[in-house]
Amino acid sequence: MVSPIDVAKRLLLGRPFRSDRLGETLLPKRLALPIFASDPLSSVAYATQEILLILTLGGLAYLHLAPWVAGGVVVLLAVVALSYRQVVQAYPSGGGSYEVVSENLGPIPGLVVAAALLVDYVMTVAVSVAAGVDNIISAAPGLNPYRVAVNIVFIAFLTAMNLRGVRESGRAFAIPTYGFIVGVMLMVLVGLGEVLIGNPPVAESAHYDIRPEQVGLSGAALAFLVLRAFSSGCTALTGAEAISNGVPAFRKPKALNAARTMTAMGVIAIVMFVGVTVLAMVSHTRVTENTCDLVGFPGDCHTDPQRTVIAQIAAAVFGGHNVLFYYLMVTTALILILAANTAYNGFPLLNSILAQHRYMPRQLHTRGDRLAFSNGIILLAVAAGVLIYAFDGSVTRLIQLYIVGVFTSFTLCQAGMVRHWNRELATATTPADRLRIHRARAINAFGSCFTGVVLVVVMITKFSHGAYLVVFAMPVLVALMYLIHRHYTAVRAELEIDADDEETLPSRVHGIVLVSGWTKASQRAVQFARATRPDNLTVITVNVDDADTRLLQQNWDGHEVSIPLKVIESPYREITRPVVDYIKRLRRDHPRDVVSVYIPEYVVGHWWENLLHNQSSLRLKTRLLFEPGVMVTSVPFQLRSSRNRDMSREDHRPGEMRRGITGSPANRQ
Repeated sequence: MVSPIDVAKRLLLGRPFRSDRLGETLLPKRLALPIFASDPLSSVAYATQEILLILTLGGLAYLHLAPWVAGGVVVLLAVVALSYRQVVQAYPSGGGSYEVVSENLGPIPGLVVAAALLVDYVMTVAVSVAAGVDNIISAAPGLNPYRVAVNIVFIAFLTAMNLRGVRESGRAFAIPTYGFIVGVMLMVLVGLGEVLIGNPPVAESAHYDIRPEQVGLSGAALAFLVLRAFSSGCTALTGAEAISNGVPAFRKPKALNAARTMTAMGVIAIVMFVGVTVLAMVSHTRVTENTCDLVGFPGDCHTDPQRTVIAQIAAAVFGGHNVLFYYLMVTTALILILAANTAYNGFPLLNSILAQHRYMPRQLHTRGDRLAFSNGIILLAVAAGVLIYAFDGSVTRLIQLYIVGVFTSFTLCQAGMVRHWNRELATATTPADRLRIHRARAINAFGSCFTGVVLVVVMITKFSHGAYLVVFAMPVLVALMYLIHRHYTAVRAELEIDADDEETLPSRVHGIVLVSGWTKASQRAVQFARATRPDNLTVITVNVDDADTRLLQQNWDGHEVSIPLKVIESPYREITRPVVDYIKRLRRDHPRDVVSVYIPEYVVGHWWENLLHNQSSLRLKTRLLFEPGVMVTSVPFQLRSSRNRDMSREDHRPGEMRRGITGSPANRQ
């Protein structure tokens, strides 16, 4: 009988996939782009806004600096895209920054990168979903009181889609991603066309004045404001490394297809980002961190939300009630929410690699029945949901924790690539190869220096605004992964067979059957114990109730059981302690012998029946497992309530039960 949980799982996630169908889930470039690059592409929707939010802290006077700040972001994005092209071609196995740094700079820097990426993937989900919900609220302000709940619903939707498998999620997410690209490109072309004909778009906030929070900035203070705006604009680079982590998911030739997808991502992101920034300046778009700093804002600044920058631009270009405006708002909200899919692919893949290297629990290395890394996906969803709840789904508050991890991995990865090319250069034989390596090394060296400077800027400008939480979380994660690795290493060393181990055999096996009454379950346990042929066999019972013990002895004598029954007294009505003490004495008297304990247990058909049975045997088994030289065997007896479940028992191929595959083998194709 199939349980309701199994039915719900199949309805939500679909039928399971066999392991030999893994090749069918590999991605062509047209699906890989929306899966792995939706995060940097979607950041176009808020990167310009983040620049303006910081510059307006000084009032309208500093908005003219926005193009220069955006120009720095564009150069950085181009450098990162070129640098990671080298990574995907040199390391096609999918380890990305973690593999590059671990191999070239050592395990500890590798763990630092891994921790940075894990933190940033969680932030990607939280920030992307929150930004998408912001755009939904821009079109439907009535949803503002339910912001957190709407965020959680979208995270649950993304989780379900990714649990269905990489290829299916790619198909679902491709249309919104490409729809967003078309919408932004159309908005940029129409907006620039209006500028050329002398009728530039005007944002609804163009006539607002801004009450500055910082007045009279100059010198170092002005430089700090510009650097802070630049660090906020660098959110445009989040997720750029995901392609390097997902190379194994591409179709062959994997490295070449991943490199081409990286190039396409960089070009499209730069064009859209530049277009949105130009239109924001042309239309005089105003946006502030504190709505009450907008002089002329028509609503209640304490409760009513501002429209996002891209929403204001779209309304200025297309008209506030035009179908194209709503089209762009819908696709923007969708891609911002679906941009979290970049993390849903990168986070489980990275965790799988870390688990393979024994830095994460082994459960994170195993694929689920839809050939997705289900445990990693669920872990990511839970962590992102906690962040959304803790920060009330506020993009402004969440964004301060963002991108520190990104630039940590960028910097160390490019430094690792420089060392990689140095080794390659030592073995290069032809002038063409040496020229290629010199060029690649120069790109990665410049990228490392550039992103290193940006990392320092980001740390300084964002530390007191919340980034200190990330700075604290990363060392904690590194320590946790190190301790996990040390545990696995110690266990492996302890389990290695020594030269003398194979010759060490127990002198004798003492069989002990535990009974509380003479029943069918007890009889089966005794029969099974006799079938295993121990050197000697004893049946023991604990005298908790005199009447029950006398009844057991009468039944024992009446059935003429040939095995002796030993009664252990328990003046304090305990069961576990007297049995353990008896076995300890037996082990002390015969240290080279093994004690095999047989415990009869009832098998029931409903979860609540477990609460009524087997509690004493569970406590006893738990205690005996810690005793050296003691083997514990459960002897099941199926009660009537379990028979229906037993009749539906299925024969599974190796590994299918572990992956949760159910259903008749004849129905599995």
